[in-house]
Amino acid sequence: MAESNQYGFSVSVVSAFIPDQSDVEQNHYVFSYSIKITNTGNVPAQLISRHWVIIDAMGITQEVKGLGVVGAQPLLNPGQHFEYTSGTSLHTPVGSMHGTYQVVAEDGTQFSAVIAPFTLSMPRVLH
Repeated sequence: MAESNQYGFSVSVVSAFIPDQSDVEQNHYVFSYSIKITNTGNVPAQLISRHWVIIDAMGITQEVKGLGVVGAQPLLNPGQHFEYTSGTSLHTPVGSMHGTYQVVAEDGTQFSAVIAPFTLSMPRVLH
């Protein structure tokens, strides 16, 4: 009965290295990531929580779980989007992040929005 596209969020990401907040001599590399979340389903839905997996070049993994994003739990109508920028730090000049957002639709249906892996890289490190 339910259409497969009834529930869905798409997520796009742009990451950047922040030299002013990084200290290369101390192996402290800071990155920002700007996220755009769009409700691609056909029912209103609210982002409740997040789960990030952050991996540095040495394979060291950090997991971050929490309510909302940047202090918000946006409720998005079909076609609406929410954008925010946040950041993370690594001990290596290259790493990656991926994860999921946990979402609840207006009718109570819970689903996850996948955040595809993206690279965190200091310029001129990857060729």
